[in-house]
Amino acid sequence: MSRWLVGVVLAGVVVVVGGVVFLAWQGTPAAAPGDPVITVSRSSCGQGWTDPRPGVQSFQVHNTGSVTAEADLVDPTTGTVYGEVEGLGPGTTRTLQVTLGNGVYAFRCTPEETDPITGPSVTITGGDDRSGPAVVPVSRNDLLGPLRDYQAYVAAGLDTLAGQADALRDAVHRGDRAGSEAAWLTAHLTYERLGAAYDAFGDSDGAINGTADGLPGGTADEGFTGFHRLENGLWHNEDLAALAPVADQLDADVHQLRTDLPTLQVDPNDLGLRAHEILENTLQFELTGRTDYGSGTTLATALANLDGTREVLTVLRPVLAPRMPMSDVDTWLDRTDRALHTAQRPDGTWTPVTQLPREQREKIDGAVSGLVERLAPIAAITEPRRVP
Repeated sequence: MSRWLVGVVLAGVVVVVGGVVFLAWQGTPAAAPGDPVITVSRSSCGQGWTDPRPGVQSFQVHNTGSVTAEADLVDPTTGTVYGEVEGLGPGTTRTLQVTLGNGVYAFRCTPEETDPITGPSVTITGGDDRSGPAVVPVSRNDLLGPLRDYQAYVAAGLDTLAGQADALRDAVHRGDRAGSEAAWLTAHLTYERLGAAYDAFGDSDGAINGTADGLPGGTADEGFTGFHRLENGLWHNEDLAALAPVADQLDADVHQLRTDLPTLQVDPNDLGLRAHEILENTLQFELTGRTDYGSGTTLATALANLDGTREVLTVLRPVLAPRMPMSDVDTWLDRTDRALHTAQRPDGTWTPVTQLPREQREKIDGAVSGLVERLAPIAAITEPRRVP
């Protein structure tokens, strides 16, 4: 069973990072008397905006159609998005709040299984020249290059992992516990750097890196396999001859995944989602010690997860750089890297997270949490959108 969480679908709370605002709906702000009611359906979009004015605006977006729809407030010339409401069910109403300056605006509606419809344009004058921050929408074509680069990264990572799994298997068969432990950590960290691809790996991820959580027999359950099963045996002095089949199966599973990779597809949406979800999971599992089966190396795993996040950001940077300031993200990446390295001892071994002084552990938790907060808008910014 994989330890990865199902991504949360953000559906108009304002997400702010470095001054950039993007709207992703999570709830319904309270309606105020006099808010314009904007209607959405399969055949029309944006009707009801009769009193355009500058400043803070609240719209009651109402779906009069029979299918779920999305509504975006855009610049009709450039497609720049100022706010959005997603998952607007038939007959439902949600509030969209934005700040508008001088310019031309329109609602663009996308009912299910229907091409986007752009409503009437509205011109605002007499206010500031600037509206609230906005984001140019990302198309699936924009993500093809990043996706290709990431798939190449995963393929290279699996090539490396296959050789490391062979070395781990051989060390176990030789009866070399110290060598097996060292080979285990090397291979496990390589796998942990591939975080944005785990969903594409399917059942292979559970076989290779699953935990004992939820298994009837716990760590003794036959369904407990892979890295953590081997970790549990190595660091709890299980006989190496008994662990040889575990190492053989792990090696076989890694090689099978490598063989299957050309037929597996990473979803373009996963790149943006994993930009923050990798480290969200790190907070929940590695920084609590929940995935420590004896090696005490969850902070090394956290650093590998950070490396995996950096790679996701590297391939997405051409898409992100024009849409959000990256300097603050880069600062927090480096801050988190330094915080995690404080747990590495001079001899290269790692202090178990449960043995860290409270102040040091709080600094690591704070650095990872701060970085996750700054990465959170990326999923909404990079979500592919249909445009006319």
